[in-house]
Amino acid sequence: MANPADGAGSRKSRGSRTAAEYAMPNEGSAVMNEDELKKLKADKVVDARGMACPGPLLEAKKAITGIPVGGVMEVLSSDEGTNNDIPMWTKKMQYEHLGTVEDAGFWRLFVKKTK
Repeated sequence: MANPADGAGSRKSRGSRTAAEYAMPNEGSAVMNEDELKKLKADKVVDARGMACPGPLLEAKKAITGIPVGGVMEVLSSDEGTNNDIPMWTKKMQYEHLGTVEDAGFWRLFVKKTK
């Protein structure tokens, strides 16, 4: 994969990459490593921390409608069930679950809108 940060005239400063630059499909699996996910700048962040199931999933479903195709949404959730719900939903909707990062007391789940 080419390094988009090398490009001259980048709109982002000091090596920051856009969500679209990070969210390139990789042979049917767009799962990114933890370092890439931590640097990812999402187009929309859904803060569902403190919500019980199915709250985080319902918030994600509402929020994704405002994201353009190719855009990335980050869901913050303290509900462990979200780690199953979001990947299953993305597969059903034919979106891409880019990966999950565990943070202090919550998870960060990344979804690419593909259609």
